[in-house]
Amino acid sequence: MKIIFIGCVQSSEYFLKAVYRNTEAKIAGIVTKTQSNFNADHVSLEKFAIKHGIDWLDYKDNNTLLSWIHEKSPDVIYCFGWSHLLPREVYSIAKKGAVGYHPALLPQNRGRHPIIWALALGLKETGSTFFYLSDRADSGDILNQKVVSISESDDAGKLYQKLLKIGEKQVIQLTDDLINNRIIPIPQVERKANYWRKRSKKDGEIDWRMGSQNILQLVKALTKPYVGAHFVYQDHEYKVWSAKEVLLDDWNYKNIEPGKILAVSSDSFIVKTGDGLIEITECELKDIPKIGDYI
Repeated sequence: MKIIFIGCVQSSEYFLKAVYRNTEAKIAGIVTKTQSNFNADHVSLEKFAIKHGIDWLDYKDNNTLLSWIHEKSPDVIYCFGWSHLLPREVYSIAKKGAVGYHPALLPQNRGRHPIIWALALGLKETGSTFFYLSDRADSGDILNQKVVSISESDDAGKLYQKLLKIGEKQVIQLTDDLINNRIIPIPQVERKANYWRKRSKKDGEIDWRMGSQNILQLVKALTKPYVGAHFVYQDHEYKVWSAKEVLLDDWNYKNIEPGKILAVSSDSFIVKTGDGLIEITECELKDIPKIGDYI
């Protein structure tokens, strides 16, 4: 079975290696982006293609992509970690169909930034879903899906790695099922579907009037490999990479305004939120604020 593999993020590389090393499928070609200002977790698949002698294309436009894939005559197209909807004339080339990946429990939570939204909203579980591509984003028949729990200690990096490990097993099984014609597609139930919107820079800004849990969820959602939550202090933006809740019953903070610094150490500080206290344990602010300052 010949596969055209399309992708340009960390998960793309991870799943490509899994298919190459653990299945009988042949990678007939790789489509990637050598540069991307769009993906925080961008990974070019160029080096992998060159190392293994696989023909590859640096994506520029759909017209070039269409003719390039036509020449390869693939059985399957895998499109994992791609910021463009493949047009029908491209994804319909493959004899066995084109497969996408979405780290959510489809049909729920289609759309943008699924790992970030799941953590920012405080969800207790998400999913790892492989599905047939169709004309609408994330709406094709489901081919392989696993429920993924989200623990209190999970941040974006940890959840990303958890999804990669689960997805690796899935994509190996999926490829084997496609080779042996064992696929049973499951249509998505539209009435259960919702779409997450694209996040803006404003979505990542910490407002200290927010509750402690909301702030912590935002920090966990946007930490590495993503862009980081941020706050504005003295007209400058500073990224926050980690924080934790402070639970001290003997602190009299109920009448303290949000954003006030109540304690500092050599590398962290405690700030009042809308309903409690949190400690900022890693951020880009080089000079720790003084007790009594407002951020």
